[in-house]
Amino acid sequence: MRFIIYGIGAIGGTLAVGLSRSGFDVLGIARGPQLDAIKANGLRLRTPEGDLTAKFPVAAHPSEISFSPGDMVLLTMKTQHTEEALQALRLAGVRHQTIACMQNGVANERLASRYFGNVLGVTVMMPATYLEPGEVTAFGTPKHGLFDIGRFPTGTSAEVETLCDALNASGFAAFAHEDVMRAKYGKLLMNLNNGIDSALGAKARDGEYAQQAKAEALAVYAAAGIAFDDVGVENPRRKELMQDGDVPGSPPVGSSAAQSLARGAGSIETDYLNGEIALLGRLHGVPTPVNAFFAELAAGLSAQGKAPGSLGFDEVERLLAEYKAQS
Repeated sequence: MRFIIYGIGAIGGTLAVGLSRSGFDVLGIARGPQLDAIKANGLRLRTPEGDLTAKFPVAAHPSEISFSPGDMVLLTMKTQHTEEALQALRLAGVRHQTIACMQNGVANERLASRYFGNVLGVTVMMPATYLEPGEVTAFGTPKHGLFDIGRFPTGTSAEVETLCDALNASGFAAFAHEDVMRAKYGKLLMNLNNGIDSALGAKARDGEYAQQAKAEALAVYAAAGIAFDDVGVENPRRKELMQDGDVPGSPPVGSSAAQSLARGAGSIETDYLNGEIALLGRLHGVPTPVNAFFAELAAGLSAQGKAPGSLGFDEVERLLAEYKAQS
């Protein structure tokens, strides 16, 4: 089997290095300076146990690839780029191949199922950063990352077992899950901090606004009848298999959304994180002003090219009060 890793950032880069160094056939899809750096020198993965480097073929677009029936496509881009990627895959000839959504949020699997019939959901627990071309950092130890994998919407399959086996052989811990969206809704609760630390920095991730955003989400889940797993840092499996480690010279930057601001990526995924709770609230008649506000605020910061944590608490408090008054 060949793994096509679509999006060589923090998640995709860590996967590409781990899988290729374990002998699996990997082909990456990257863009811009990251594409050029990988072509020239391979990709460097920094970990608490030391640095690893892997060289693997990389393309700029699916149209450059001759897909085989046994290929498995791992989507690792941000959700705002998923629709374009799915269309490109279909036009490139992908049809019956397995599509694995290794992404934050809960919207990707439904998007992928509009185009393809064999879609896997994957809950990704992997603290990692990508800031400079040619290098990614994974802070998890002893495993780089922790994954729950299942068919969408429910069940498991031979493809699920194949992906689990490959990841377990490559420095990760992966588990088949009969109802993977439960795990993904649990991870979404954690990702509500992305909009908050984008504006206020990592110091706000466990603060008042984070608690308010989670409370709104729990109310929405109750109204919508959404079940979820506890996949947080206190989860026993996570404590055993993946703790946050130190990588000298590579301090954590914050959430994946904060990293997008730090890189000046020009877009941000919070509309599919905090914005997902706002959407569900509107559908089920539950007020979600904090999540709706931070989704809008993060999008504005991205459009303005602001750095993560560029706002102060007093300013955010004022802006939130104005937002609530106008809603």
